[in-house]
Amino acid sequence: MRCPFCRHADSRVVDSREVDEGQAIRRRRSCSECGRRFTTSETMVLAVVKRSGVTEQFSRDKVIRGVRRACQGRPVDDGDLQQLAQRVEESIRSAGVAEIPSHEVGLAILGPLRELDEVAYLRFASVYRSFSSVEDFEKEIAGLRRAMADSAKPDGTERGADGD
Repeated sequence: MRCPFCRHADSRVVDSREVDEGQAIRRRRSCSECGRRFTTSETMVLAVVKRSGVTEQFSRDKVIRGVRRACQGRPVDDGDLQQLAQRVEESIRSAGVAEIPSHEVGLAILGPLRELDEVAYLRFASVYRSFSSVEDFEKEIAGLRRAMADSAKPDGTERGADGD
């Protein structure tokens, strides 16, 4: 790390701290030549590999833009979209890899979007999974209904009309 004051190539780390919920490291450094102190910030770059082979930096904003289209006209606000994008990024980072295929980003979006709004989920899934027929929609809706039924039965047993 070059000193920004004297351009000397050697410095020592005086202090290190995690910032941005562990997504970056802030380092306080001291130049061994001039003695002045400066701060650096290190972040892990998460790259997305597109189908074409092009690699670009992961962007929460791009996730939000893609999901916002699916949520158009739905009762979803910007705060919900921010949380969804954060969950997607955390999910991807937890894989522990520096490069992830764009297909995996789409898969990471589907789960949180399904919880947020089922109609938006169907819209996004129809484009992401390239639905080509009414049957594709019917299969996905049937899957949603099964998931809803399973979540309504906490112990996996059938419940009667009076809750027994």
